Amino acid sequence: MSALASILSDFGEALEFIFTERESRAGGSEIGGTQLLGLLADHLALSAVALAIGIAVAVPLGIWLGHTGRGTFLAVGIANVGRAVPSIALIALFFAFLGTGFVNVALALALLAIPPILANAYVGIRLVEPDTVDAARGMGMTGPQIVRRVELPLALPLVVGGIRTSAVNVVATAAIAPLAGVSSLGDPIIAFGVYGESGRLGASIVVAAVAVATEVTFGLAQRLADPLPSTRRTVPA
Repeated sequence: MSALASILSDFGEALEFIFTERESRAGGSEIGGTQLLGLLADHLALSAVALAIGIAVAVPLGIWLGHTGRGTFLAVGIANVGRAVPSIALIALFFAFLGTGFVNVALALALLAIPPILANAYVGIRLVEPDTVDAARGMGMTGPQIVRRVELPLALPLVVGGIRTSAVNVVATAAIAPLAGVSSLGDPIIAFGVYGESGRLGASIVVAAVAVATEVTFGLAQRLADPLPSTRRTVPA
């Protein structure tokens, strides 16, 4: 019973930290409450830049590989590496070679975003029925027109699904950005001496809430992007 009371007490203090400003344990500055809004803005900006880089690289490459039927080994290999290598290890390796700072952290997070997007874009294009593509070609469409008018609209739900997975991964992993000198919601989690246990738990709750909101938002976008909502699509293992 005492353990449960302690957990509830810690949770209550964490919620109070989220909604109420207080003086830091080191003194001299206000933490919690509205101060988290600045950290949230930094966190979302970093995540958005990293995700945008990942989309800019992976979507065109995945579509091209899927349309041409070439590079299957490349697409599958990158996807498998993305699943096998721990995200923290990948980011630490990236930092070791390129250093810290906003740009380098964004590039490191983009590396996490690329594999799911690339894999889903490739598979989405390859799953388009060959008869549909042949019919479009028989109507005189060029390769780019087939991609733009036929393959991409049908593959869009899977493409958005890959972006959805990457977005959640990036938002969650951006919490370690303060280790590389970049502000994010990870500040209270890492700087225990300043924020205390309530700050660490409170920031963790906010990061989890942002990740859930990201999942829900992109899940809705994926459903809206499906031109054939009654057709269930699955990505082969």
